[in-house]
Parts: sequence; structure tokens; C-alpha cells
Amino acid sequence: MISKISTVTFQGIQAEEVTVEVQMSPGLPAFNIVGLPDKAVDEAKDRVSSALKNSGYSAPKSQNQKIVVSLAPADLKKEGSYFDVAIALGYLLANNEISFDTRGIVYIGELSLAGDILPVKGVLALAQEAKRQGYTTLYVAEGNAQEASLIEDITVFAPKNLHELINHLDQKKVHTEISRLTP
Repeated sequence: MISKISTVTFQGIQAEEVTVEVQMSPGLPAFNIVGLPDKAVDEAKDRVSSALKNSGYSAPKSQNQKIVVSLAPADLKKEGSYFDVAIALGYLLANNEISFDTRGIVYIGELSLAGDILPVKGVLALAQEAKRQGYTTLYVAEGNAQEASLIEDITVFAPKNLHELINHLDQKKVHTEISRLTP
């Protein structure tokens, strides 16, 4: 199965849309990120694995499968920790551990090893790009929520951690309420 999650990042001073695709398949155990990732993006493998494990889910590195995370467009250099939350959610969707509708939603945030969602820099520009691309909902760290909510016509949710976010999104569970900000 292939899952698709949307996020945004910077290309120089411009914000750009990025699609995070995750595929799991039989094969030698591996967890790879492709699409011109820098060192911080590549290190997401360890942050995401630890955050998932500490949030009560299976870690990608514990699976006996080949996991490929593609950050598209492939020719756009990816930098920073903006993709952590999207990668974690994409993995859980591809592994059928959770189920939710991903349309119209952008996820931005770094994960701590414990599963906390940490703020990232430049969320105002990222939220503006998400709106320009037609997205209506944005999930960011609590520390980024006020800044992101300055953009009109986009609903901002601010979960504290991955566990809270998953409980809010997962259609298999009773939904958990999380901080919601609107302009």
C-alpha cells in the first residue's frame, strides 16, 4: 500500500508544497528516505521510529519490510525537520495502523524522541503556501499555532504530541479534541 500526506517546506526563501509518499513492501528490512533529503531529513528515520515507538505504535525499524519514503517533487532539495509528522502519519497509514482522510490537510512539525510535536521556523510562510495551494486545514505544533492562525480561511489544529494527533485523526477511534485556532 502507498500512502500520501501533504506538507510544505522552504526552497530558498519561497515555500513549496511537498508530497510525502510511503510504501511498504516485502523484502529485506530497510527504511529509506528519497527525494534529495539533507542530513536533518535523513535523521527523521530515527526521530520518527522513536516517536512512534514511544507513542504506542510499531516503529518502522522493527518491521520486517522494505519501507520507502518519497518526498516529491524529487528534484527539490529537502532541508530540516518539517517532514517528521507527515512521515510518521504516512508510515502508519501505509501499515494500516490508522485510517483517516488526508485530503485538504497539511502537516508540519518536528518530532521529539518521546513523540512531542515541536515547533519549526517559518510557519507563517508555510501556512500561506498551504492556503495558496488550496489546503483548508493545517496541523502544527502548539508553539506554531498562533503564527499559523494569522492566515485567513485555513483551520489550524495544534496537537501536543503524536499520540494526541493520531487519536484526533484516526477514524477507527473516538476522536480526541485538540487545540483549534481560526483567524
